[in-house]
Amino acid sequence: MADVGRAVAYGAVTVINAISCGFGAALSVDLKTEATVRLTDEPGRIEGRILSDPEENTVLVKETVNYVLKRFGLEREHGASVETRSNIPIARGLKSSSAAANAVTLATLAALGKKVSDLTVVNIGVDASLEAGVTITGAFDDACASFFGGIAVTDNFGRKIMKKIEPAEKHPILVHVPASKAYTADSNVRKMKTIAEEAKALHSMALRGEWMTTMTLNGLLYSAVLGYETGTAVDALEAGALAAGLSGKGPAVAAVVPRDNVKNVLEAWKKYGGSVIETRINTEKAHVLR
Repeated sequence: MADVGRAVAYGAVTVINAISCGFGAALSVDLKTEATVRLTDEPGRIEGRILSDPEENTVLVKETVNYVLKRFGLEREHGASVETRSNIPIARGLKSSSAAANAVTLATLAALGKKVSDLTVVNIGVDASLEAGVTITGAFDDACASFFGGIAVTDNFGRKIMKKIEPAEKHPILVHVPASKAYTADSNVRKMKTIAEEAKALHSMALRGEWMTTMTLNGLLYSAVLGYETGTAVDALEAGALAAGLSGKGPAVAAVVPRDNVKNVLEAWKKYGGSVIETRINTEKAHVLR
């Protein structure tokens, strides 16, 4: 058989890291992961390839396909070959896992000719991410931002979207990406839980719509407990960014920058080495590709 599905989902940056208290928020950005799923007649055999980073572990893409097959009782009928391609750097705090899970879920559903609700797609990806061990809270906030676009403010443990925000302007987003990786599974959860009450206070701010201030304060808090320098974010703010802070557990730092100030922030970041990704706020939903 040769049933094939293709889909795309988007990256995101952190507004509130949910690891400390279970409440989070994320902002979708115009970085993307595309997935192609080819069903086979070899049940129990799921092969995965990450074309943009071949050395990375493929456990998440395999687990995601497996979750979809099991949902429809088809795991004894089909196997699959999965390929993903992405311009989201892996293990830098830019929600590469959430984007992959969403894209692979949609592509598998398309290959099967099945449809489910949007939140079911998100929850399949969250379940697969937990099973694969690539997340601590399930990253429901990241998954929702990746899938729906805009900003999602969530209760991750309750898997509830508490507020959706569509930014009035699709500001440029600059992301400083150090060369080093930092996997969520290796995060120091004990340290992050010391700021649980502060993170809850930030969550209340986000629910009031104050997401830019929240993003900056969250970055400063998590940088302090994880031992990251704050110079990258502070220099971005000084150069005219509207918000700047650590994304996820790092090491990437994201900044929301008015178009007129992009050059100033880029100049301020030259001394930090690494690379800089230039993208923008995304409000498009994840979707199947025809």
